[in-house]
Amino acid sequence: MKFDDEPVPGYSLPILPGHVSPGRLERVLRAGKFAVTTEIDPPDSADPAEVLKRAAIFDGYVDAINATDGSGANCHMSSVGVCSLLTRVGYATILQISCRDRNRIAIQGEILGAAAMGACNMLCLTGDGVQAGDHPQAKPVFDLDSMSLLEIARDMRDQCRFQSGRRIDLPPRVFLGAAENPFVPPHEWRPHRLAKKVAAGAQFIQLQYCFDVEQLRRFMAKVTDLGLLEGPGRVFILAGVGPLASARSARWIREHVPGVHIPDDVIRRLEGASRPKEEGKQLCIDLVHQIREISGISGIHVMAYRREETVAEIIDATGVLEGRTPWYPGRDNPAELNPESPDAPHQEPALALR
Repeated sequence: MKFDDEPVPGYSLPILPGHVSPGRLERVLRAGKFAVTTEIDPPDSADPAEVLKRAAIFDGYVDAINATDGSGANCHMSSVGVCSLLTRVGYATILQISCRDRNRIAIQGEILGAAAMGACNMLCLTGDGVQAGDHPQAKPVFDLDSMSLLEIARDMRDQCRFQSGRRIDLPPRVFLGAAENPFVPPHEWRPHRLAKKVAAGAQFIQLQYCFDVEQLRRFMAKVTDLGLLEGPGRVFILAGVGPLASARSARWIREHVPGVHIPDDVIRRLEGASRPKEEGKQLCIDLVHQIREISGISGIHVMAYRREETVAEIIDATGVLEGRTPWYPGRDNPAELNPESPDAPHQEPALALR
């Protein structure tokens, strides 16, 4: 790895050749490392200390932290607010943008604002319907969907223009992502849907929870056949994993959370366990070991809602980091680190904004 001689105007940090952002997540993936991401549960509070406290539990174990955007159509601190707080102390973040609540004018402004505050990664989502959340009386917007949002964000970055055609003086340098779910019928359609997202601009994909490894293998085989994992326009795929607390909670998730497929044998395993929470964590560890062996998988996205303390335990037990320690605030003296490492601290632009 070698830095460009000249950084992008307006940024204090360089972008490597072939990259679109100065962020650590893109560097880790393009360096061929097995990436680990997770997500923060945004507080129902305006207290910045609470955000930092929730992020600190992941220190040294994850390459980037998703800031969810009204997940489940429930109201919390905004994604852009969480990203701003975390990037200012050096965390690598993934800004989630849902099309449910904002039109294209607001969304394009938010992309520019988030990029100016140091967000290097963006996950484009259509969003859950308002009827699923705590404000069912809210008016949904859905001016865009995930595909059109990807196209707009890509053109803002690569063509330096708003959708209206008006020029952008300094484009947002962001690594674009999307979500996909291989586990919902029709299964044969899912790889083609992913291909459309890649064509629209997606460079990394975070998948839904994987409890069915065989279905994931079939999905990845088709993705490979479609040529999505090769060439300069390749996509990086991170499989979704997470610990289940009990057979009862697994049944509830299967019945009430759209898109989550939990096979019967998983529930039977939890039912037979004397310590269900420990078994749920071990199940996640076992799944990560299997998923890691699937060709084309570039990392995992660990979702551990209200069990965030298990993320470090799962990463340690699986050994997926292979001895490397993702950078976090206060880890080392930056001068002592290799500046060409994908984990080097100065690669997240917000450090220059403090």
